[in-house]
Amino acid sequence: MGGQGTVVITGASTGIGRACALELDRLGFQVFAGVRKEEDGQDLQRQASSQLTPLLIDVTDPEGINKAAQTVAALVGTTGVAGLINNAGIAVGGPLEYLPIAELRRQLEINVIGQVATTQAFLALLRSGRGRVINMSSISGRVAMPFFGPYAASKFALEALTDALRLELSPWGIEVVSIQPGAIATPIWHKSLQKGDQIVEGFPAQAQSLYGERLNRLRQTVVKTAQRGSSPEAVAHVVAQALTAKRPKTRYVVGHDAQLAALFLKFLPDRWRDWLVMRNSR
Repeated sequence: MGGQGTVVITGASTGIGRACALELDRLGFQVFAGVRKEEDGQDLQRQASSQLTPLLIDVTDPEGINKAAQTVAALVGTTGVAGLINNAGIAVGGPLEYLPIAELRRQLEINVIGQVATTQAFLALLRSGRGRVINMSSISGRVAMPFFGPYAASKFALEALTDALRLELSPWGIEVVSIQPGAIATPIWHKSLQKGDQIVEGFPAQAQSLYGERLNRLRQTVVKTAQRGSSPEAVAHVVAQALTAKRPKTRYVVGHDAQLAALFLKFLPDRWRDWLVMRNSR
């Protein structure tokens, strides 16, 4: 096993999860990188050391989650795990007035329910290893932007669960940490745009007349944001800090845009913030 201990990461096929897997592998952790496809795991292995092990896990599949936990338990034994990084997630957007309820359920199922289910499955191993839970939240867990309500709702919920879990697990010395990135240059933006376009195509004509112009401007903004976002490696460095710090912070904000947003939230009243957001989204 790795000299730094064992960590489990969900959503490690691309983006932040992949960067975390490679960074922690480089630092000497035994990494179990959660992927949904075998070919994604094989591709990750080609970039890592022999200590990185792909782990098939879909956070919407309870049986698969438990099977993954059993696989890790069989390999680490009573040593347990040093960290669980709940990173798997999607971003669903669109005006709430017309958003299909099935899409809202899918957003919450993956970004909220899946995180709890995964944590439950690995908690015995975390307790054995006196490990840490690292929840990949977002600055959207502190401020909701127009047309990103579903995604923000999932991250607000994850923030609440992180706080509750941190208090519940404190008797065993298990730290629970929230990572709050701003815009990060990852494939989640492209996937979100593709899915968003599909959702919008299903809207009635009235929705197009009410929201079409603002949605088009938002799409252009998202494309630009995806291009100038911070690197996934920047988040991976912070995750490593949260795993190795003697006493980690409860929350880490990553990226200049996220830090600026956090500052605005601290000092601006809601109405001023609303005005600023609407002014910049016109």
